[in-house]
Formats: sequence, structure tokens, C-alpha cells
Amino acid sequence: MGKLFTVAALLVLIGSPAAIAQTGTSGGSSTAAKNQPIPQAPIGHRQPRASDVPSEKNLSDPNDPLNKENAALDRKIRSICRGC
Repeated sequence: MGKLFTVAALLVLIGSPAAIAQTGTSGGSSTAAKNQPIPQAPIGHRQPRASDVPSEKNLSDPNDPLNKENAALDRKIRSICRGC
């Protein structure tokens, strides 16, 4: 019975810091955190905006060298699927 009580007490001591961290009852004010603006994510982790994405007009430019290469390759391989 003593071992069972020791194990139960040990589990409570080990689990309580995690429970406090999850609930946020460490004495901090949660209303102050709600009033602050959300900081921007680092450059490599942010959601792109419409201004960051290239326009679709440049994708179909027939004078673009890459588009010329793609057209030539499409003529050579005809019905074989590319990029599937």
C-alpha cells in the first residue's frame, strides 16, 4: 500500500507542472495578451499576399524563352503527360 501511495504522489508531482502550463494559471493576466496585436511571422513562415504572387499575364507570354521551350517540348512529346 505504501508503494501505491508513493507512485500516486510521484505522478501528481510530475503531472502538475504540465497541467499548469496548459491552463495558463501561473499568475499571468490573459486579458492583457488579448489586447496586444498579433506579431507578424518571420519571412519564411508567413502567408503570401496577392502582391507577392506573380501576375497571370506573365505566365502566358509567348515571347518568354521558357514558354518557347515548353511549347517546343510539347510538340516533340505530343500526347505524353508531363508533370503528372
